[in-house]
Amino acid sequence: MSARGRVGRRAALALAAAFAFGAHAAEPQQPARVVRIGLLGPPAAQQPDPVEQAFMQALRELGWVEGRTIVVERRFADGGTDRLAAMAAELARMKLDLIIAAGQPAREAARKATSTIPILTLSGSDPVREGWAQSLARPGGNVTGLTFTLPELGPKRLELLKEAAPTVRRIVVLIDPREVVDAADVLRETKEGAGRLAMQMQVVELHGAEGLDSALAAVRTHRPQALFPIAMYPHRERVAAFALRDRLLTVGESVEEAKAGYVLTYGIDTEDLVRRGAAKIDKILRGERVGDVPIERPAKFRLIVNQKTARAIGVVVPPSLLARADEVIA
Repeated sequence: MSARGRVGRRAALALAAAFAFGAHAAEPQQPARVVRIGLLGPPAAQQPDPVEQAFMQALRELGWVEGRTIVVERRFADGGTDRLAAMAAELARMKLDLIIAAGQPAREAARKATSTIPILTLSGSDPVREGWAQSLARPGGNVTGLTFTLPELGPKRLELLKEAAPTVRRIVVLIDPREVVDAADVLRETKEGAGRLAMQMQVVELHGAEGLDSALAAVRTHRPQALFPIAMYPHRERVAAFALRDRLLTVGESVEEAKAGYVLTYGIDTEDLVRRGAAKIDKILRGERVGDVPIERPAKFRLIVNQKTARAIGVVVPPSLLARADEVIA
């Protein structure tokens, strides 16, 4: 689905890599027609994605019920990006009412595939500089959404890591630069933050899911005490399992990563983003021009501590940090 990117990623999101309600009545007005939307992203198709599930629930609350008022065409690249261009082209040929693009690679694939179908994305940090919007207030074109990566969060995550384990000196950043459009900014700010904390930072890159095993092997050669995965949302389970085996303290971005086993995560409140994104889709599907729907930046953030993982690797999280956490996984 790192320092913001996931789904992830980061998502996304991994979508997942991977949106506040507008002023809607408790009983939303039912749409007069069935619409078709596409969902394009990197998560593995066989694995239910919690962000997608939350997103579909938010749309239901606005009257868009899959199978009744919307039809969803899903195209997932199984954690990679090589197939996204063909998938985006396929969705464009369907003449959909809207495409949801999860992450930078999916957004760019969708942009290249169509200049007419509205695209809602959760990606990037500076849409104007990155070339997919004329301005935040009026993006123009056919793309809007919410920015996701915030380079300045990298140093903050390192500060939290240092607070949890003051003796940590060696850290490896694991990043897929194809998933983070501002990877250079993210790495620069994170390295500066590491320097201020007297930490030695190494960077290991991978390029797609097929490079994960070799990247994790490279991580091990640096003998780190902590691991900072950026834009590793689709791979969060495998990264968490690796870190647990090697007794590495992990710091990430999303609550989904904390649930997968990362010790600490600090990042954008994905529930808030999901609802804000769903509200934008509702506006577009009800007739508002996509180029007039403002792009928004994240407004809410969450700190999660996984006490179970911390205990397993011998880290005693200070009570002061636990008291500030929005959620503690016992």
